[in-house]
Amino acid sequence: MNKILPLVVIILFSIIFYAIFKEATKSSKVKRLECQTKTTTFEKIFVENPIKSAIDSFESNKYEINSDIKYSKYMKSHLINILTKEQSDEKLKKIIDKYINEKPITNKDDKKLLIDYYIYENDKEDSGKKNNEAKRYAGYLVFEFKYDDKLVYKIQTDYMNLDANDLEERMDCVLNSFTSINKKGK
Repeated sequence: MNKILPLVVIILFSIIFYAIFKEATKSSKVKRLECQTKTTTFEKIFVENPIKSAIDSFESNKYEINSDIKYSKYMKSHLINILTKEQSDEKLKKIIDKYINEKPITNKDDKKLLIDYYIYENDKEDSGKKNNEAKRYAGYLVFEFKYDDKLVYKIQTDYMNLDANDLEERMDCVLNSFTSINKKGK
């Protein structure tokens, strides 16, 4: 009995250590939502910051948008004649409307969520592009969600079509990814 107890303790600690190690080394490439698998998508959730309050503000229609478009410099831009910052913001607002609650969540404060994003047009003639994989996509979107001057969520996702007709789908994926954080524990 005296020899079995230390063996049981060692096995128990080994199992616990393995479970912690496996969780800690989980790949950041694991996708939480199906829409994130359609194109290359990276996300970072800043759990130490007020995510739930940020999502509540967003769903209560308390948000501001700051945006930019970075057109290609070395090759002829496909976006410059078909998409302005204002048009992009309008597309985003149209998509946001479906995430707004009919009955706003009562939030303790009147803080607004800042949606800071830009669209980057992939510059395929940039000499810094090292391989053909880097030339496969038309561009990408980077969204940062900030609440109370703190970054709570960041996501980058590629769009594939030169005419940017998949931008709205990618924006919807971004917003779905952000709001789904709130539902993860429910």
